[in-house]
Amino acid sequence: MTTVPAASHWIGGKPSHDAVATIPVIDPASGNTVLDLPVASAAVVDEAVRDSRAAFGTWGRAPHSYRAAKLLELADVLTADLDNLVGLESLDVGKPEPHARQEINWAIDLIRFAAGAGRALESLSAGEYVPGKTSFVRREPLGVIAGITPWNYPMVMLAYKTAAALAAGNTLVLKPAEQTPLTTIRVGELAGQVLGDGVLNVVLGDGETTGASMVAHPDVALVTLTGDTSTGRIVARSAADTLKRTVLELGGKSPVLVFGDADLDLVANGIRKGGFYNSGQDCTAASRVIAHADVYDELAERLREGIAGITVGAPADEPEMGPVVSAEQRERVLGFVERADAAGAKVTVGGTAVDRPGYFVTPTLVEGPAQDAEIVQREVFGPVVTIQRAGDEDEMVAMANGTAYGLGASVWTRNVGRAVDVSGRIDAGAVWVNCHDVVTPEMPHGGVRASGYGKDLSLYSIAEMTHLKHVMVDHER
Repeated sequence: MTTVPAASHWIGGKPSHDAVATIPVIDPASGNTVLDLPVASAAVVDEAVRDSRAAFGTWGRAPHSYRAAKLLELADVLTADLDNLVGLESLDVGKPEPHARQEINWAIDLIRFAAGAGRALESLSAGEYVPGKTSFVRREPLGVIAGITPWNYPMVMLAYKTAAALAAGNTLVLKPAEQTPLTTIRVGELAGQVLGDGVLNVVLGDGETTGASMVAHPDVALVTLTGDTSTGRIVARSAADTLKRTVLELGGKSPVLVFGDADLDLVANGIRKGGFYNSGQDCTAASRVIAHADVYDELAERLREGIAGITVGAPADEPEMGPVVSAEQRERVLGFVERADAAGAKVTVGGTAVDRPGYFVTPTLVEGPAQDAEIVQREVFGPVVTIQRAGDEDEMVAMANGTAYGLGASVWTRNVGRAVDVSGRIDAGAVWVNCHDVVTPEMPHGGVRASGYGKDLSLYSIAEMTHLKHVMVDHER
């Protein structure tokens, strides 16, 4: 049975309800209010940061093996609470429960990976680079990390921020999106029982008050954010005032390049999943199909049929796709579709709200938008896929690179040489070949250009959470 947690911050292992305001948290599948979220003031954020700073003195100096054991214990505790966490995530985001279960298991696996990976960070070999003196390099934690997560994958993004920061020896103050705080509140409660007071503190609230206070706080050493590009710019500007580091995983508009020799059954199934999983609320969603003229018509027909067959509903309906997160997001998505239609593109599937309680949008296909169209150039973040026609490989690559973003992309072809060459020509942090949006803890994730900088996942993400110190010892006699 799912137990909705109390709406509280978790600071030093204790709940706190201090608030300058409250925000209703809405179940997007019904439109009903789940709880009222307290908005943490700058004073509450300061308490959380000071508490995490105190905990850093012990956690940051502990042996790697100790931190690894504690992270593995946290993973075990989360596994024991799995059914409850799945129910909370499904309620919070409107996810079908099988999707929530898969994602939370993946998040727990990421924590387990980081527990071991934190013990295997590398640096230059010690040596005598100056006569009579031995130099070596230490990787040391930064201090207090501020983590800010989005609403599309609350538990997965929590693991992105928590696993790397804590494995490297930092302590963490974490703020979930105000729309989807439930699993984060529960993890904050459980983490206090396992990791020790202040190692992971959770503060609740909005971006303007709570998030801004975290970014501006002088004792925060690094801000790690997953969010849209406009938020990333605000965070980067504010962080510059105190010269703190940032890791920014921002928006995307992932191109899907389909060549004339591609397996179209594989492509159509890949887009059906990659474009509409999580209601398309994914920064690496397969949202922008660029098809070679030789296969455009056939692929468009297959997409129409496949997308029209996606079932939509509340988690209890056991659908393929749930709602978008809020009424505001539903109107934003439908606005993109309406403007695309007015600009001359053809909406061939969906493009409407679903007539039922909650915030549902029909899976949508938009055919033939121009390269400079808003729906091609800007992130929709909803269940909308566009398809464009291209004449040759060079045009396809130019169209793929023809937006401000650079997070993910996929290439669909049977030609290995083409796959290797084209993947190197695309400006993106990840390129998948004959699949799309498949991530694993062992491989880095992050973008270029307007999609941000820095890496989540893999050893690289843990290294982002450290600084290098050169130590030289004079041993001449």
